[in-house]
Amino acid sequence: MSQATAQEVLRGTAPQVDTRRRGRPNVPGIVGTIFTLIMAAVWIFPLYWAVVTSLKRENDVLANPPNWLPIPLTFNAYSAVLTESGLLRWYWNSVLTGVIITFVVVLLCMMCAYAISQLSFPGKNLLFWTLLAGFMIPGQALTVPQFILMNDLNAVNTYAGIILPQLIAPAVIIIYKQFFDAVPGELHDAAVIDGAGEGRILFNIFLPINWGITWALAIVTFIGAWNAFFWPFIITSSESMMTIPVGITQVNDAFGVQYARTMAVAVLAGLPVVVAYLAFQNRVTEGIMATAGLKG
Repeated sequence: MSQATAQEVLRGTAPQVDTRRRGRPNVPGIVGTIFTLIMAAVWIFPLYWAVVTSLKRENDVLANPPNWLPIPLTFNAYSAVLTESGLLRWYWNSVLTGVIITFVVVLLCMMCAYAISQLSFPGKNLLFWTLLAGFMIPGQALTVPQFILMNDLNAVNTYAGIILPQLIAPAVIIIYKQFFDAVPGELHDAAVIDGAGEGRILFNIFLPINWGITWALAIVTFIGAWNAFFWPFIITSSESMMTIPVGITQVNDAFGVQYARTMAVAVLAGLPVVVAYLAFQNRVTEGIMATAGLKG
């Protein structure tokens, strides 16, 4: 601030800032806020309706006009699915397969990405381009050969049959490789000079540097495995081997679909995912952004 300007401020003769614009409404901001609220309401309404339906009596679910509130409030649907269905078994199947898939996918993809990023070996570029090509193939296109392979291995209606095809995750390898490429090469060279093996370099240097993306990918992988429906639906036929998403289709009786019970199972099935998202929101967002950036 110059001496003349400082004197003007002290004398109270400095130019006054025009504050009239502050009172004008921010029309684009208001429109954006209204649009965001409308989209949020559209997104959350199915969740609200599922919860409301699960708290109604079966006779009230199809009432016309519909009841927007669960009056009278009842937990009969939750009681029925907990005592009369295989919900706890489905939970166990989903937890077991989800944890195994997450651990194996993160471990194998991390090791594969490290090899492609930091090591030199014949066919390295061919392997990387093969992974990129595999990333572009829709998973549904592999359903028939995967089922034939699992059938030949006698893995139908087994945990192995559910888990093995879901271990194919080229996107995780590519994301890991991008992060490993960003690690300064001097760290790897210094560790090699000190006599460290590649496994020690990976787990003692590269993994700690990339703990953030590792947690993000692990959480996103677990949520994907938990929500997987198509492949578990194809590979399982016995109720005792079904996961939560597939088990929802079994909540009916001789009179047809029981909507309140179905919604009760859906709500209970979504609770672990909601808890995981709320507990690790930043990590989930980081993993989704990394995947979205890769696909973009």
